[in-house]
Amino acid sequence: MDAIKVYVDVKAKFSKEGKLTPTSIIWQDGTEYEIQSVKDVCRAASLRAGGAGIRYTCIIAGRESHLFYEDNNMWFVERR
Repeated sequence: MDAIKVYVDVKAKFSKEGKLTPTSIIWQDGTEYEIQSVKDVCRAASLRAGGAGIRYTCIIAGRESHLFYEDNNMWFVERR
């Protein structure tokens, strides 16, 4: 593993059909980053930082990042 788990606060919305979509993350220092788009959603393991859940492949600040929603209802990202 070459990354660590960083738990973050996430703003998200639910559609009337029940679809959960993250809209921004709040980093450890309180900075809020808008999620520009979500490219993919699937159940997956974080091979780099450990853990598993629903993996959102997101574009944040122009870069692709993986945001995970674990079964314990907590969100994390992989920090290099």
